Amino acid sequence: MTSKLPDLAEALDERTGSTVCFSPEGDLIGGLVVSAIGVDACLHLRGRPEYRVIATFPILLGLHQIDETFVWWQLQGHTPHAVGVVAMWIYLLFAFVVLPTLVPLMVLRLEPRGRRRVIAPFLALGVVTSVVLLEAMLSGHPSAKLGSYHVAYSIGLQHGVVIIGFYILATCGSMLASGLRNVVWFGALNLIAVIVLARLCANGFASLWCFYAALASGAIALHLRIATVHKIPIAA
Repeated sequence: MTSKLPDLAEALDERTGSTVCFSPEGDLIGGLVVSAIGVDACLHLRGRPEYRVIATFPILLGLHQIDETFVWWQLQGHTPHAVGVVAMWIYLLFAFVVLPTLVPLMVLRLEPRGRRRVIAPFLALGVVTSVVLLEAMLSGHPSAKLGSYHVAYSIGLQHGVVIIGFYILATCGSMLASGLRNVVWFGALNLIAVIVLARLCANGFASLWCFYAALASGAIALHLRIATVHKIPIAA
């Protein structure tokens, strides 16, 4: 741990790096646990198929963490280089291209038809963010390198602060705007996590948030297994 953390604006201004301050074993075990919780939640929806999208979310995030294990192992010399490169691309594509669109899309699908227009702008912003990040990845030659207890990614993103701001608004903002109490709580917890992680590890908060989101979504899926879902009253 360095004695002085980089300023967020400085860290993201010209290039975005992502740091995961754990270990391959941590990714592997965490991913397996979260995936198992998601599978269990899918099996115990109790006649609520509309919530299957939330129950399957931790499965995706769990597999995402498991995928990063192969990035670790390649950088440590345990797997072939080609395996590590493919795993890195899968990890970054899911984190930076899929999630900004997938999260508001899931929230929109959960909302009653009359509420979907509230979530639609967040989905549009998510699509734009995904396109920008994909273009940055395709033109910026993404890379990963092994640090002290972390994997550091770089995608060569320009104007990183603005784009990451859009990323947070599309994901956390869509959840906070939901009419479902549990989704709102999930969005609030993730927003707090973003702020805290950006403060603690400024050049790695996006990827650290993926790990936190995997654990938090596992908790949400577990809640769906044992409790009913209550809607927030919506003013006419």
